Amino acid sequence: MPCALVAIVALMLAEVPDPLPGTRPLRQSGDLASAMVDGIDRFLLRKIDDSAGRRGAFWDRRLGDEQAFVAANEPNRLRLHKILGLRGGPIRTSGIPLDAMEVLSDTRNGPTIAEDATVRVVAVRWEAYRDVHGEGLMLIPKGDNRHLADVVAIPDSTQTPEALCGLEPGVAEESRFPLRLARSGCRVIVPVLVDRGATNEGIPHREHVYRSAFELGRHLIGYEANKVLSALMWLHADRDRDGDRRPIGVIGYGDGGMLALYTSAIQASARATCVSGYFGDRSRIWTEPVDRNVFGLLERFGDAEVAAMIAPRALIVEASRVPDVKVPPGGRAAPGSLAGQGGPTVRAEAKRADRMVAGLPGAGAIAVVGDGATPFGSREALGLFLKALRPELEVREATPLPPPVGALPDRDARASRALRELDRLNAEVLEESAGVREQFFKGVDASSLESFRRTIEPYRRTFEDDVIGRFDDVPLSPSPRSRKVFDEARYAGYEVMLDVFPDVFAYGILLVPKGIRPGERRPVVVCQHGLEGRPSDVADPRVNNPAYNQFAIRLAERGFITFSPQNPYIFHDRFRTLQRKANPLGKTLFSVIIPQHRQIVGWLKSLDFVDPTRIGFYGLSYGGKSAMRIPAAVPDYCLSICSADFNEWVWKNASTKSRYSYVWTGEYEIFEFDLGSTFNYAELAALIAPRPFMVERGHFDTVAPDEQVAFEYAKVRRLYAARLGIPDRTEIEFFVGPHTIHGVGTFRFLHRHLNWPEPRP
Repeated sequence: MPCALVAIVALMLAEVPDPLPGTRPLRQSGDLASAMVDGIDRFLLRKIDDSAGRRGAFWDRRLGDEQAFVAANEPNRLRLHKILGLRGGPIRTSGIPLDAMEVLSDTRNGPTIAEDATVRVVAVRWEAYRDVHGEGLMLIPKGDNRHLADVVAIPDSTQTPEALCGLEPGVAEESRFPLRLARSGCRVIVPVLVDRGATNEGIPHREHVYRSAFELGRHLIGYEANKVLSALMWLHADRDRDGDRRPIGVIGYGDGGMLALYTSAIQASARATCVSGYFGDRSRIWTEPVDRNVFGLLERFGDAEVAAMIAPRALIVEASRVPDVKVPPGGRAAPGSLAGQGGPTVRAEAKRADRMVAGLPGAGAIAVVGDGATPFGSREALGLFLKALRPELEVREATPLPPPVGALPDRDARASRALRELDRLNAEVLEESAGVREQFFKGVDASSLESFRRTIEPYRRTFEDDVIGRFDDVPLSPSPRSRKVFDEARYAGYEVMLDVFPDVFAYGILLVPKGIRPGERRPVVVCQHGLEGRPSDVADPRVNNPAYNQFAIRLAERGFITFSPQNPYIFHDRFRTLQRKANPLGKTLFSVIIPQHRQIVGWLKSLDFVDPTRIGFYGLSYGGKSAMRIPAAVPDYCLSICSADFNEWVWKNASTKSRYSYVWTGEYEIFEFDLGSTFNYAELAALIAPRPFMVERGHFDTVAPDEQVAFEYAKVRRLYAARLGIPDRTEIEFFVGPHTIHGVGTFRFLHRHLNWPEPRP
């Protein structure tokens, strides 16, 4: 054999890993955590690409008449209602009746802001939902300009009503569509949207409202849709009261176009709808500002499906330039930007909607104007909109109004009112959420362990299917690969990789104590790292991260087998955008993490030195979040320990008063839709029960104050001790220390409940 070939063979043999018996050699090099995040990214993008093709299963094509079509697809309307956070729709609580609006004035200024021979402008306010009001301008035709139609004209969130009407700079004359519509014989309401200014913490106002609302099953889109829907209800009631059947329309640009599309799909009062600067392909919704993130949208809805819900009423789409919005990465806010969609993309989506309703009596093709680069509010778009409202209406020019009669509305004070009202609404919903969850859990029977196990199962399915989100993919064969990475006196360490889904794998470090006898089966502790962590932080003897105190190693030295998985919450925005990509599919990061852990547990159970009935979970920080969610969905974990995370979780995510709240921090991915109505940490612990459950809590941990931790844990204690009669299966350990693994009471808990003797002193 030539010398060169001998050298190559010797090198190849030297590079062969020393695998765990029963596994193939793991040869993959590079950063496996980075490869994991990249693989999940490809998996989710593929799911987004496939989503449009899966929507047909949700849509009924009964097109005999409008009534049959609407009735057959009522589940879709209700689903859209829910994911937009519209709970109950516009509701009057007290005060001004529905058929009246406030016209605002004060001791210095009368009600009229500006007027000429054809149009009068006043500031108005109306009840929208609970104590939340809509506010903005009303343009009223006057003189010879007959009032022939009513319109709600919605600006983008970067625009004020005054700018859109030409009362202050910011919008070109040809784009002042509320004024043109008013001069054309329409009474026009122009509502204010929450703007894109930022809080002192650098969180945009719209994201600030979104964060709390999303956790509580509400949404900024739903809150603002309620304002528009209330205005439409007022217009409808007002025309009926006058006995004049004036047609009603809704039109909007940018965020206003989005609201026009959604509100017209939800409520059929608008005869004509015009959407500008919004309509198109939603598959890149994850790149837009996070206040547009809608959980589960792409499961059933692209813009075409929403547009189909408007048929057979008229819909005009203007492919115009989109607002210039960019939230850069590197701050506390979720990065995102708006990118224009060209005319071909917009027309393709409109044709998809046309095909959905082809054959529905009265349904015409969606009219599309513009090429994606033209200014909004074009004469062509407005002309089609007015003709659809009333054939005799013609577009007038937006000749400027005379200077205002008095002071314009204080835009800062008005924006502050809008923000405060929604902040108070979120706080009110947060306060009610405990009672909502209690009602939600009424179906659990804790009269016996058998009854509890039976009645808790539907909640486990709801948690994974509706809250976390479950992929229907059949897992791949795990095809375990491993390599020995260190050999210590008391244990050996192996890197292990398992296949889960195409492009998705699980990997971690397995520590196997030495001295396991033939035929002996040991308990396993899965030791989970926290945010930006790695298995080496937990299980590598060469790494000593003080937050973890090498707890996987310490447990291995006590005789436990340990496995320390890599969870994908690493690399900052790279993993946070995974959540952004998962959410429109009705999924979350844990929709991938849970299948990874199912594969891990299944593989561990197959090892001949593992007792399959004694596999426990112990996680710190984000690993503590994992300890609440993964064992709740994976019953093969026989116990769970939550360290440095357990608290009143919904409060921590939704409160805008507490300094502990995630509303103010950079973890923009942390919010889970509608957790407030379903599963706080006490309810997640109920999904773990009657298996043993423990909380490890440092007094100086800044996750939450002791009082909030104890408050939520008291509910867990009541379930285990008072209702189920198993007080020995749960405990909490407070210790004097920070956000760290303490490893005292928790180790005793593991020895006791995994039935493994403690080492002698």
